[in-house]
Amino acid sequence: MEYHHFFQKALLAWYHPEDRPLPWKGIQNPYHIWLSEIILQQTRVEQGLAYYLRFVETYPSIEDLAAAPDDEVMKLWEGLGYYSRARNLLAAARYVAHELDGVFPTSYEGIRLLKGVGPYTAAAIASFAYNLPYAVVDGNVFRVLARFFGISTPQDTTDGKKQFTELAETLLDTNQAGRYNQAIMDFGATVCLPRNPQCKKCPLQSGCVALKEQRIGELPVKSKKIVKTERFFHYLVFNFEGQVLIHKREEKDIWQELYQFPLLENGGLDQTWALLQVELLEKNGLTLPPHTLHSGSKVFQQLLTHQVVNARFWEIDLEALPAPIPVNWIWVKRGTLNKYAFPKVIDRYLGDRSLLLL
Repeated sequence: MEYHHFFQKALLAWYHPEDRPLPWKGIQNPYHIWLSEIILQQTRVEQGLAYYLRFVETYPSIEDLAAAPDDEVMKLWEGLGYYSRARNLLAAARYVAHELDGVFPTSYEGIRLLKGVGPYTAAAIASFAYNLPYAVVDGNVFRVLARFFGISTPQDTTDGKKQFTELAETLLDTNQAGRYNQAIMDFGATVCLPRNPQCKKCPLQSGCVALKEQRIGELPVKSKKIVKTERFFHYLVFNFEGQVLIHKREEKDIWQELYQFPLLENGGLDQTWALLQVELLEKNGLTLPPHTLHSGSKVFQQLLTHQVVNARFWEIDLEALPAPIPVNWIWVKRGTLNKYAFPKVIDRYLGDRSLLLL
């Protein structure tokens, strides 16, 4: 326990909040803390900060967020990825606004009931907003604990998660849980870095097992290697009198509830336009009227956690309206496309000046 006492005291002595000022640190507003934690799930602080500020400005209260249209929230979230977080954000806000009379939960168990909130996020909100004694265990914490205590158990296994969680709970200063949790997270983000950690400046170096045994690069251990699936998308950009066809992705797949151009997905990007027209007829029952085809675009790529999306865009100028079109496809003016939330790969296409967008 002496070892644990040294770790806790040295970490808290090191921590100075002003060294890494962030707008959600040192506040007790549970709504703002919850917003920051959901945004920072799977997002770096440097990227998430601007989104947090926009959300707080656009939706000052959880009731404001609950009343917002889905498409508006998805557009504000655009570019952050992992869009299920935005859907969960709305669901949780509406639950608090409508079921809890706008009062954010004040217990760990109540916070856990919010959609999209797991053990880590609930612990963070509970400790930061209410100083409740729950230890956070995120990527930074895994790394710090694995290195300092020399833990070789893979962090992504059931045994590993249990071991790290139990250790984190024993190290927590229950009298100042919020401060301790923020300290260990900041320490992992600024000193005990994944690559090139600042070991010479580390206040914990005298007790760090990984430093003594020269295992810094080996820890923490992960057992699972991510295998990425490659997908090939052909987007059809139908132009007619200043309008284009788009529709919302509604199937349970990537980018659910984002908009896109009509899509044909197949085994590669080397299909001819003639073959794509056959596929369009077979899949959507759509026969095109006379039209002019521009050459297919260059390949745009988007890397996701478990997938690689390769996309080519085909620009088609129609001389008449095709019929019938699927019921969920809509014609919109090209000048209004910036009002819709698209996947990043489509945003890149729209922003590419080499394309002949009419």
